Amino acid sequence: MKFTWMKWSALPVAVLMAGSVALAQDQSSSGSQQAPPAQAATPAPEAAPAEKPKPTVAQRKENQQDRIANGVQSGQLTAGETAKLEKKEAAINKETAADRAANGGKLTASEKKQVNRQQNQASKQIYADKHNANTAHYANNKVGQRRENQQDRIAQGVKSGQLTAGETAKLENQQKGINKQVAADRKANGGTLTASEKKQINKEQNGASKNIHNKKHNAKTQPQAQPKP
Repeated sequence: MKFTWMKWSALPVAVLMAGSVALAQDQSSSGSQQAPPAQAATPAPEAAPAEKPKPTVAQRKENQQDRIANGVQSGQLTAGETAKLEKKEAAINKETAADRAANGGKLTASEKKQVNRQQNQASKQIYADKHNANTAHYANNKVGQRRENQQDRIAQGVKSGQLTAGETAKLENQQKGINKQVAADRKANGGTLTASEKKQINKEQNGASKNIHNKKHNAKTQPQAQPKP
């Protein structure tokens, strides 16, 4: 009888403890479910790329000369093509110098626009001449090697600024004349040159070589563009 009373009296205590445990678990589960999810950090917007500054008149001029020099050295530009391109560049340079002299050493906005338009046209001509069917072929003989050597010297002078566009045009016209004479002589002799013709061509190239040296070492130079600050 005593045992039965203890059995029934312990039962409410066990139920009460079980209820307390279940309530604690329910509150814990409820708390974890109600916690707001962590939000991902919003990435900062990317900065817009800086606008590339437009090249100055001098930088554009130097760039054109570099492209011509590369074409001369690679053989993509013939002497005749180079002479025409440099004559066009010389005219642009002359006009620019006159405009600067009239405006106290500066160019107006409209003058800069005009020069840029002219250089755009020259740029298209350089590209067209470098990618057409005309190329300078240098034969594996003394005449061809001499011709290639002269072109390399001219190209180096253009790149270094030792030769102005006007000087280069004159030198290339001289080379064009020699090349034309060589082609005519070869055609008249079945593709070869006689000993006297070779001697004459070598004499003319000696004169052209001195001319290249003199123009590269005179007081005239192509001013190199200074980078923008």
